[in-house]
Amino acid sequence: MDFEATKRIYEAIRSSGQTRFREQLIEAALCYARIRTDYFLADVAGRAEMEDHRTRAHNALIDCCNIPARAMRNDGEDVTWRSQLTDDRKVIGDFACYLHALLGCMCARARSTASQLAQGWCHP
Repeated sequence: MDFEATKRIYEAIRSSGQTRFREQLIEAALCYARIRTDYFLADVAGRAEMEDHRTRAHNALIDCCNIPARAMRNDGEDVTWRSQLTDDRKVIGDFACYLHALLGCMCARARSTASQLAQGWCHP
């Protein structure tokens, strides 16, 4: 997973009519990315304390990737993004972290561009 692949996957998800599932996926990705960063910065005791929560958040993220893919497939939408994401837990976790960075960059640029906000690129 890299930044460019994340951008392509995000665009595919963003183009879907599955708005509610898309929002849940983004929320789960951002949540997991924050936890993963906290885990990285924690000491050994802190990591042990966070392990169960981190695993649950990762499992929720994976579910939030599978659910919109299923719904999109049922609606006849393209779901090649899901196979690009793979079933590898590390790749899916990396996707969450890249997505967190991507959205942060997009929001920073969008704050000065009202038309991007109107297009739904970022929540103010």
